[in-house]
Amino acid sequence: MRTFISDSYEKMSREAANAVVQIMGSRQQPLICPASGDSPAGLYRDLVAKVRGKELDASSWFVVGLDEWAGMNGGDEGSCRYHLNHQFLGPAHIATEKICFFDGRVADLNAECELTERFIRERGGIDVAILGLGMNGHIGMNEPGTPAHTRSHIAQLDPMTQQVGQKYFKTERKLSGGITLGLDTLMESRNLILLISGKHKADIAHRVIEGIISEQVPGTLLRSHPQLSIYLDKDAASKLSA
Repeated sequence: MRTFISDSYEKMSREAANAVVQIMGSRQQPLICPASGDSPAGLYRDLVAKVRGKELDASSWFVVGLDEWAGMNGGDEGSCRYHLNHQFLGPAHIATEKICFFDGRVADLNAECELTERFIRERGGIDVAILGLGMNGHIGMNEPGTPAHTRSHIAQLDPMTQQVGQKYFKTERKLSGGITLGLDTLMESRNLILLISGKHKADIAHRVIEGIISEQVPGTLLRSHPQLSIYLDKDAASKLSA
């Protein structure tokens, strides 16, 4: 585990983006797994800026989505796919046929899980997963108590996730379930990049980085990955002991 603490969110995002470019540039048709959310948003802005400045060509990249709210897909404003379409996938000119993203509107969500796992296998695995950290320590929609050896699955959302998730919508939405890559699936990625920002994440950052490893705090399970890089701004890192 490597931990990088930056003076600002902007610097944290820039350094993480540079790491992503280096990783993705080492393979011919790499596969990236991007999380939606506030913490990775700056990283996506930096990647898009590199594309627009012709410093980066992401046209060879493949993408697999991390998670999606049950009952939603990219056509729903506030969905995970909706945000990533606008923040990253569209501006980076990644072709639709290179993207596999959970559709939470389909009748058979288990089939979506199987399709996604197959997409990953056929491309030789995920090269880098970009992850955020929930207030309760969740990773994707792997909520507290999710078994470590879990692959893509339908998730029941923790009350805190249901509450915090409302910020992505203009009007209140019922958020009881989701569909997500499992912890076992993520741990098979060649590289994991975890981004944590803001004072409101300081307590959970401390628990994830320095606390007891437990399925009750899923983020702690990432610490056994040999290529885990954690990027924090100074606010999120304010309660770390070192």
